[in-house]
Amino acid sequence: MSENAITRRSFLAGSAGVAALAAAGGYMSFGAWEQAYADEPENDQGSWSAYTMCNACSSKCGYKAYVKRGRLSKLIPSEHDAHARGKICARGYGYPSFVYSEDRLTDPLKKNDKGEFEAISWEQAYQEIGEKVKAIIDANGPEALALVQDPRPSGAFYTKRFLDALGSPNYYTHGAACNLSKASGFAQVIGAGDFQSDIPNTKMIMYIGRSVADAIRPSHLQDLQAAHENGAKIVMVDPRCNNSTVFADEWLPINPGTDLAFILAMCNVLIRDGIYDKDYVAENVEGFDEFAAGIADHTPLWAEGVCGISAETIERLAHEFAQAAPAASIDAGWRGGFGNQYANSGETARALVIFNTLLGCWNQEGGALLTSGVSAGKLDETKFPPVPKVEAKKAGSEEYPLASAGMGVNIHAASLAKEGKIKGMFFYNSNMVAGYSNPAYMQECLDALELCVVVDVQMSETALCADYVLPECSYLERLEIPVFNGGKVPSVSLRDKVLDVIHPNTLPVDQIFSGLAEACGVGQYFPFTVEELADAQLKTVGLSLDELRKVGTVEFPEKAFVYGQTPKWKTPSGKIQFTSEACEKAGYSAAPVWVAPAVVPAGGSQFRLITGKQAIHSHTMTANCEALMSITQDYDLTRVWLNADRAAELGIKDGDEVELSNEKFTGRCHVKVTQRLNPTAVFMPPAYGCSSKDQHTAYGVGLRPTDFMDYQLERGYGSTMAHEVLVTVKKVGA
Repeated sequence: MSENAITRRSFLAGSAGVAALAAAGGYMSFGAWEQAYADEPENDQGSWSAYTMCNACSSKCGYKAYVKRGRLSKLIPSEHDAHARGKICARGYGYPSFVYSEDRLTDPLKKNDKGEFEAISWEQAYQEIGEKVKAIIDANGPEALALVQDPRPSGAFYTKRFLDALGSPNYYTHGAACNLSKASGFAQVIGAGDFQSDIPNTKMIMYIGRSVADAIRPSHLQDLQAAHENGAKIVMVDPRCNNSTVFADEWLPINPGTDLAFILAMCNVLIRDGIYDKDYVAENVEGFDEFAAGIADHTPLWAEGVCGISAETIERLAHEFAQAAPAASIDAGWRGGFGNQYANSGETARALVIFNTLLGCWNQEGGALLTSGVSAGKLDETKFPPVPKVEAKKAGSEEYPLASAGMGVNIHAASLAKEGKIKGMFFYNSNMVAGYSNPAYMQECLDALELCVVVDVQMSETALCADYVLPECSYLERLEIPVFNGGKVPSVSLRDKVLDVIHPNTLPVDQIFSGLAEACGVGQYFPFTVEELADAQLKTVGLSLDELRKVGTVEFPEKAFVYGQTPKWKTPSGKIQFTSEACEKAGYSAAPVWVAPAVVPAGGSQFRLITGKQAIHSHTMTANCEALMSITQDYDLTRVWLNADRAAELGIKDGDEVELSNEKFTGRCHVKVTQRLNPTAVFMPPAYGCSSKDQHTAYGVGLRPTDFMDYQLERGYGSTMAHEVLVTVKKVGA
């Protein structure tokens, strides 16, 4: 049993059903819980229930799904799931209907000499893919192979194990198009790629470019509501007045791409006025003096001219933070502000965690927390043989040395395909072509491959570029390995099989990659079923698959986070690093200073194109769902947003059709004229513009922001700089 194991008592305390008895002053044993539910009526034939997790985004919120006469009938969000907490969003309710979509892939497909797809058997698909993989390795080595996946429980395990077994280091997530700069910048300072603010207990919280009311996790929105009700000072910094602003005391419509200047100016005030936590900095920080000297001229007055926020506001907010500290922080954010958007996103991330450090708020109640985690222990190597360690360096690691090694720079790997250095690529649940960078460029990259294999549930734009498309069953039709969640109280959750497989020739991800491994000559590393793997992982923490199936989520109270403990900073110095040798080698200042965005709109009819979350869609994942697209159509949600004053100058009125154009693309859509947007930007929702005719609901609806993007990656960090895009806007017919 590993050090992460829980006792039987802690298992009972975290089990479903306990909350009801806890309110009455007692705990229910696991046996009593089973007995309580034994009194429920026996299921009718064809009716049952199971615990699972949503698949509409990477949050994986837990719920219990009910089946009646073989079809999904309802779902009830889990009270115990750390991300759901008894709620799920519109996507969570709407996306399950895609299980029954006519657009689902149902058979393995091969692109023939005419460029058309034809159905083939799994045996033929495995055999031909295996032969091509072996030929690529024989001719070019395993480094000529790459794989990109959008993390899901079993997907993350099986895809990496498959590629490791082949000997290739080129394993990538979707990070370069999402949160790579954020995670990588944080890691340079605190040695961790993320943290969580203690929002329910905070006295002051600032969000930069993030709207938890538009997505992602219901628990985040519940925390924000709690902070609001508790009287916390809440500040939203975002070019767009997003839906979370309803809880805010202030909205600051900052100029896009200038968050770094704003944060550095607040740091300047804290240091200049001596209102930072001097004792905490002296004990925990390396490089303070160099940082302080570097931003001495980054004053609020200077920042006002850059970011459009008044010097007075910057001064006031810095002092309010100091007064609220240590129960205060800037939230970690995600994609919107600096996850992957600008030429300075990684440096913005560095500055953010430095600001929080000046508040002395790490692991303090109401501050910024590096919480506890739990994971499966070591497995029996005779049943789960370890894969030999891959010694080669991941493609892009030298060109982008600051990029988080676990994510890698997937777009760079695609560019190597165009150069002929990457010969074969696999994609799992990843629509790189439509959602990561310029689609025309991405298609050119994939067309240059000798082998392109896509595993998906629908014909995405990436699948259209593939040589082979392998149909996965939906997330409701498969068991996956457990997910171990960090947090104030760590937990483990299960995505269990809810429905019988609807299309008999579709397979779960574990079987697909086990079959590919066998065909490629590395099947010896997959001599187990997903059930055996899940059960073995759970047994290392004192559980079993059967037990977790009964409750869905189990908490680990013995591993609960404790306020006040100084984190172990996993940095080269073992301290919080205000300076970074790695950043300096990558061409940045050792301590973060102002780095300007790559482009600036000239005014007139030219704007910066920005995107952001829309609560009913997860990028391209959910756009082809009829239930969710009907909401889009009912509320005309494909419209681009334009500042009212700028619209008046251009003779554009609300609801007009406008044309957006740059050297990459020209498209038309209707406009929403509003004062809820910075005047230098035009906002475009990110889920639309599908160009795959096989997605009948999504095809041709709205515009796609990536069509206007160029291929460009952030220096050192490797993110796509998705908001470094300029467009002109004009009224159609003007």
